[in-house]
Amino acid sequence: MTTMADLATPIMPNWCPGCGNFTIWLSFKNAAIENGWDNTNTSIIAGIGCHGHLVNFTKLTSFEGLHGRPLPLASGVKLANTRLNVFVFTGDGDCFGEGGNHFIHAARRNHDITIMLHDNGLYALTTGQASPLTEHEVKTKSTPTGNPDNPINPLVMAIASGATFVARAYGSDVKQLTEIIKKANEHKGFAIIDILQPCETYNKILTHQFYQDNVYYLEDSYDPKNKTKAFERAHEFGEKKIPLGIFYIEEKPTLESHYVQLESKPLIDIPLDRKNMDNVFNKYL
Repeated sequence: MTTMADLATPIMPNWCPGCGNFTIWLSFKNAAIENGWDNTNTSIIAGIGCHGHLVNFTKLTSFEGLHGRPLPLASGVKLANTRLNVFVFTGDGDCFGEGGNHFIHAARRNHDITIMLHDNGLYALTTGQASPLTEHEVKTKSTPTGNPDNPINPLVMAIASGATFVARAYGSDVKQLTEIIKKANEHKGFAIIDILQPCETYNKILTHQFYQDNVYYLEDSYDPKNKTKAFERAHEFGEKKIPLGIFYIEEKPTLESHYVQLESKPLIDIPLDRKNMDNVFNKYL
């Protein structure tokens, strides 16, 4: 049974006071404890950004890749060992700036991985430049007269790209986020959670108070299997109308399920034929 002590490392968090990463970290650890995620069954992959430090504070098998590249890394991990729970921690710049192409293709292929999008609306690690999710006309270090670009809507892009589990949570609602993390991992397919994560240091608009004043939860009667409605609700964002919850769920085969090589066992359990590998290397190298 996994405990909080099992997940602890000697390294203390170095996020800014009030950073939304603290509660995302706590929510993930709570889910890990409740579901028994440990080094035998779980891997976490991170991109570059404030979110990436989470791998230093969580004692689970992890890999922090190049900027914008956590999704191909996670896809490879899942293909190599389909028994693993694979989580990707990525920021809005990391995922949709440098990594936008990877996001689209991982979603359409329906890899069985869970993406935790740390969405603070800018590049925080490099001290507050505009990201692909920064709102139009917002002033940042890189857009001092106002952002000329219109932002990407991560939920709309996810649904349109083929993601089969699409959700949004407010990072400081630990109880709700913990439950959504567990449900996302239980889902067989590409799951993304857009986590609204205030950056107290650099984003003075999307603050804790702003979200507490303007978020609401999707109604019990809402049907997440209705793609048209999911698109409609995903477009809502503004004062008094930021919905939270599971927007869309679709059941369809994962990419991994299409490979006959993986039908009986994961790749890591298939013995490596050294002679054949040597022949391949000698032929092409």
